Amino acid sequence: MSTLPTDSNTGSPGDDELRRLIEGRHPEPHRLLGAHPAQENGRRGVRIRAFHPDAVRAECVFRDGKDLPLRRSHPAGLFEGVVPGELPLAYDLRFHFEGGGTWERGDPYRFLPTLGELDIHLVSEGTHRRLWEALGARPCRIDDVDGVRFTVWAPNAAGVSLVGDFCGWDGRLLPMRSLGASGIWELFVPGAAPGALYKFEIRTATGSVRLKADPMGQAAELPPRNASRVVASSYRWSDARWMKRRAQSDPTREPISIYEVHLGSWARIPEEGNRWLSYREIAPRLAAHVKERGFTHVELLPIAEHPFDGSWGYQVTGYFAPSSRYGTPDDFRHFVDVCHQHDVGVVLDWVPAHFPRDDFALRRFDGTALYEHEDPRRGEHPDWGTLIFNYGRREVRNFLIANALYWLELFHIDGLRVDAVASMLYLDYSRDPGHWEPNQYGGRENLEAIDFLRELNATLKREQPGCFTAAEESTSWPGVTRDVSEGGLGFTFKWNMGWMHDTLRFFGRDPVHRRWHQDELTFAMLYEHSERFLNPLSHDEVVHGKGSLLSRMPGDEWQRFANLRALFAYQWTRPGKTLLFMDGELAPWDEWDHQKSLDWHLAGDPLRSGLSRYLSDLGALYRSEPSFWRRDPEPESFEWIDCQDRENSVFSYLRRDGERHAIVILNLTPTPRDEYRIGVPGTGRYAKRLDTDAREFGGSGWSDQDHLVADAVPWHGFPSSIRVKLPPLSAIVLLQDPE
Repeated sequence: MSTLPTDSNTGSPGDDELRRLIEGRHPEPHRLLGAHPAQENGRRGVRIRAFHPDAVRAECVFRDGKDLPLRRSHPAGLFEGVVPGELPLAYDLRFHFEGGGTWERGDPYRFLPTLGELDIHLVSEGTHRRLWEALGARPCRIDDVDGVRFTVWAPNAAGVSLVGDFCGWDGRLLPMRSLGASGIWELFVPGAAPGALYKFEIRTATGSVRLKADPMGQAAELPPRNASRVVASSYRWSDARWMKRRAQSDPTREPISIYEVHLGSWARIPEEGNRWLSYREIAPRLAAHVKERGFTHVELLPIAEHPFDGSWGYQVTGYFAPSSRYGTPDDFRHFVDVCHQHDVGVVLDWVPAHFPRDDFALRRFDGTALYEHEDPRRGEHPDWGTLIFNYGRREVRNFLIANALYWLELFHIDGLRVDAVASMLYLDYSRDPGHWEPNQYGGRENLEAIDFLRELNATLKREQPGCFTAAEESTSWPGVTRDVSEGGLGFTFKWNMGWMHDTLRFFGRDPVHRRWHQDELTFAMLYEHSERFLNPLSHDEVVHGKGSLLSRMPGDEWQRFANLRALFAYQWTRPGKTLLFMDGELAPWDEWDHQKSLDWHLAGDPLRSGLSRYLSDLGALYRSEPSFWRRDPEPESFEWIDCQDRENSVFSYLRRDGERHAIVILNLTPTPRDEYRIGVPGTGRYAKRLDTDAREFGGSGWSDQDHLVADAVPWHGFPSSIRVKLPPLSAIVLLQDPE
C-alpha cells in the first residue's frame, strides 16, 4: 500500500493532495479514499476515508449491522474514522444531507485495480484483440460484491471522473484511478448495474472539462443526451448450424446476392407516428422477404450508434453500440439470429474512414487529438466535415480492428462492407495542391492506412474464417483483393464502381442510341479478373437527384420495366457477387427518402408484382446454378459468345463451372429477333430457364420456346449453334438439358 502524504501526525491528507481530489485532478484517488492500514493508540486498525462535498455527516456501515460514525476531517467534505481490524474490510458508506436525505452505497475506493497486467500490456501494445473485454463498462462481481468496472483510455487527461445516473451526474463523487503509463483510468462501482447511464468527465491538461460518452460503450442513449449505457447480454443463440457452416465456407466460391437495407425506412408504422420497427419486429418480416426474393444476405447501412438520422449511419459516435433507435444489443442479436435461421447472412456497413465532430464523442477525447490525426491535412475530411482516424497510432488501429472483431464475434455478423476505402488510401483525396502532405517517400499513398487495412483483413481472415470484407473503393488501386502475403490489401471483394456507373449510363440511354455506346457494357470485362468484384446497385444510386432505377430507364412504362428486368438479369448472371438496394423490387418512381417507409402499396401494381416474382425466380436460378458463382475468381468462368452485334444491340455470353455452362442472351432494343443464331459449345438440348419477357413477370410473352436443340452449324467460333427467338428488351438464360 502506498504511503499517503499527510499533515503533521493526524493521518489526514496534505493540502495539495486534497486540492487535487476536490478539483478532480488526482490520478490516484484510492490513495486518499477507501480503506488503509492505520495505527490508533498504538493498535493496528483500518482507516476509512470517504468524500462527498454536500454531505453533513457520514458513517461506515458493516455487514454485521454495526455503524461507524466518520468524523468530518475537512470542510470540503472529507470524512474518516478508524476501526479495529485488518484489510480487506467489507463495508458500505452512508451519507446524510441537509433536509434529512441519505445515500447509501458501496465504497468504490476499497477495491484493488480490476484490470490485469496482461490486459494493460496488450492495450498499451495495441494488440488487444478483445478490447471490449478490457475497456468500457463491464458488469462483474468483486469480493462478493456486484457492480460495474469502468475503464477508459485517456492518456493525456489530468483527471477523469465517472458520472452517471447512479451518482446524480456529479463529477466530484467518483474520480477514477490512473493505471500509470498505459493511459487507462479505472474504477469499480459497487451497486452499479446493467441499464445504468454514464459518461466520463475528463479534465484536460489545460484545465478544461469535457463530458464524453464511452468510446467502448456497448449501448447508448439517444440524442440529445447521448450517454452510454451499461450492458449485460443474456442472449442464447440458435444459429449453431449456420455458424458451423460459415466457418467452413469460402465466400468467393459461393452464391452471394445482397439486399441492402436502411432499417429506419424499410418499413414504418404510420398509425403510430410514423415510427420505425424495432429489431425484433423487423427481423421475421425482413428475413422472410429477403429469402423469398432469392437473396442470400441482407446488408445494413451502418447501425452503430449515430446522433443524426440524416447521416444514414455514416457518422458514427458509438462504434461498439448497435443503435438504440431499434432496441437493445440483445434485440439486435435476435435480429441476426432470425436471419440466420432463415438461411440469410447479415452484412454490416462499417465506417473506419472518418468520424463526426460531435463534442460528446471521440473528437479531442482527452483534450488532445487522441483518435484523430493532429495535422488537419491528415486529420480532417474536406468533403464531409468529419475527422480522420490516426492510423499510425497503434491504440487507434487496435480500437478499429477490435471493433470489427466485436461485430463478427459477439453479434455473429457475416461480413463487413468497409466504407470509403478510397478516402483512406490517398493523402490527397479531395484535397487541392498545398493542402496535403506527401508520405515519407514523397508519394500520395497513405502508408499508415494501408498498413491498417492489411492488418485488419489478415486478422479477420485468421480469427473469423468464413466471414468476408468488401471494400468500397472507386479507384484503380492495385491488389485490393489480393492476399496480404502477396502485397495486397486483403479484402475478400471490391465494389465494382466502374461497372455500376457504366452499366447505369448504358441502360439509361434510348435503345436507338445504344449501338454507339456498346463499350459501356463490355468495358468492365477488360479488368474483371484484376480483382474479386461485387456488383452494386446501391442506395447511392437512388438519391441526390439521380432518380430511382425505374425512372432512369428509357421508354414508356412497359419498356422501363422491361429494361429494369434485363438490367437485373445482367447484374445477377455476369461474374462477381451482387448487391441491390431495398427499393429495387418495388420499382418506385421517386428517390429513396430515409424519413419514410418504402412504398409498399406499390407491390399490388401488376408490373411491380411481376417484377417481384421475377426477382424471386432470378434469385432462385442464381443460387441453384453454380455456373454463375462457383468459379467467379477464375477468368475461365466467363466467355463472350458475341459482344460485337452493335446493329441489333444483342449480347451473349457463357458462364462456366468446368464442363457445365449457362448461356445468357440480352436483346437490348424493343425489336424482337426471330431465329437469331447463337454459337454454343456443344450439341444437345438447352432448356430456357429464365425469360425476362415472360407474362408472369409483366412481359409480352412473345417467345414460345421452352427448349432449343443445338445443331452442327459453327457460329461465333463454336462448333455448334442454336436459333433462338429473342423478345424485346429482354434477357434469356439457357441451361443444358440433361434429358
